[in-house]
Amino acid sequence: MIHPSREADLAAEGEPEKEFNVGIAGRLPKKTTAGGALVRNSEGLILFLEAVYKPTLEIPGGVAEFDESPLDAARREAREEIGIDIEIGPALVIDWIPATGVWHDGVMFIFDGGVLTDEQIAQITLDDTEARRFQFMTLDQASDRMRPSMVRRIACAQEALRQGAPIYAEFGRVPDNKAAGAAPVDSTRG
Repeated sequence: MIHPSREADLAAEGEPEKEFNVGIAGRLPKKTTAGGALVRNSEGLILFLEAVYKPTLEIPGGVAEFDESPLDAARREAREEIGIDIEIGPALVIDWIPATGVWHDGVMFIFDGGVLTDEQIAQITLDDTEARRFQFMTLDQASDRMRPSMVRRIACAQEALRQGAPIYAEFGRVPDNKAAGAAPVDSTRG
C-alpha cells in the first residue's frame, strides 16, 4: 500500500532530476532492502517462522519490492506470511550487510512488530509457500537455527526495545563510531 502522502510528496518535488552524465543511473550499485518485524507474545518470546525455501529460521518480513519502502515491505510480508494484519511500530535496527556469494550488499530493517494477543496468535494462518510452521522462542533457543548475523541483528533489536532508541549496525554489530585513523580529541586543551 502506498502511503497517502507519497504521491503528494512526489508531486511537490517537481520534475525528476535529469541525468547530468547520461547513463550514470544505470551504472550505480544496487542494494537489497528488506523489512522485518520483531513480533512477540505476552511472555516476551519472539515469533520465528520455519521457512520452506531455506534451512534457517526467520522473523516475519522480507525483501522490499521495486519502489516499496522497508516499512511497507515489513507490513506486506508479515500479512502474507502469517495471514493477519499486525501493527508495525518504529524501526529498531538498521543493519547494513555485505555482499556475499551471488547476493548484493543490503540494508535490513527490523521494526517493532508489537505483542500479539492470544486471539491474534490463534488467527495466524501461514502461507504454505513461505513457512511450514511458527514458534515462539527466546533468541537463545532459536540461535542455533539462524545465521550468526541474524542472531546479532535480532539481539540489536531487543537492545533497541530496552533502550527505546533505534540502533544502526553493520552485519549485526554496532560499529565503533570513532573515525578510522582519526587523532583522538585532547579534552585537556582549551
